[in-house]
Amino acid sequence: MFDKILIANRGEIACRVIDTARKLGVKTVAVYSEADANARHVKMADEAVLLGPAEVTESYLKADKILQIAKDTGAQAIHPDTGFYLKTPLLPKNARKMVLHL
Repeated sequence: MFDKILIANRGEIACRVIDTARKLGVKTVAVYSEADANARHVKMADEAVLLGPAEVTESYLKADKILQIAKDTGAQAIHPDTGFYLKTPLLPKNARKMVLHL
């Protein structure tokens, strides 16, 4: 099991993941774009880290940034957003190299 998870998602799904993680005693790290700075999931998470500008190609689709944030925050797992995750094939490949759980 892991004790910290990075949530590469936003909105209601991210909030549900945070709620569940909290019940399991797992710390959470939210990532967000400038457009989502005041979003509920950002406020709910134990930690929140800015990914970049509002454009998803410069924030949520940057697998290298997501992986670096996971490393920097000590997250041992990543909960991926299924929509963005499918568009960033390097995320699972590189996460496995870092021994992160997806």
